[in-house]
Amino acid sequence: MTTHLLKLAVGAASVDNLRTWATESAAPHGGGRAVRITTRTAPRRAQDVLAGGSLYWVVKGAIQARQLIVDLAPFADQQGIGRVKILLDPTVVPVRPRPCRPFQGWRYLRPDEAPADFSISAFDEAMPASMRRDLLELCLL
Repeated sequence: MTTHLLKLAVGAASVDNLRTWATESAAPHGGGRAVRITTRTAPRRAQDVLAGGSLYWVVKGAIQARQLIVDLAPFADQQGIGRVKILLDPTVVPVRPRPCRPFQGWRYLRPDEAPADFSISAFDEAMPASMRRDLLELCLL
């Protein structure tokens, strides 16, 4: 069964900011590119996470975007402490915003709890982009 991860996007002010970060930090991996995030604890449900799971990002107090998890790569840091690199597809997919309280590290997210993807282009183009962004941040769209 697919399982997703949930993580705070610390320092990201918007989904656009997260998109820029993902594009700039993507590095070669396998035959493509991947974004690397380092964490201390490895998911115990790694097989479920790698079975089509995504990392859902909490931006400004709401789940607002996701990235497909490509791989989990355990390694030891310079002090010999075990860590894990979560490798993500560089494409940031916006999701229907849903409020989320702050937490530390990452959490599991069941597929039935994950917000649905959506496209901003699905909204009326007559609405100014700044208004769409403000409504998205307030979880009103």
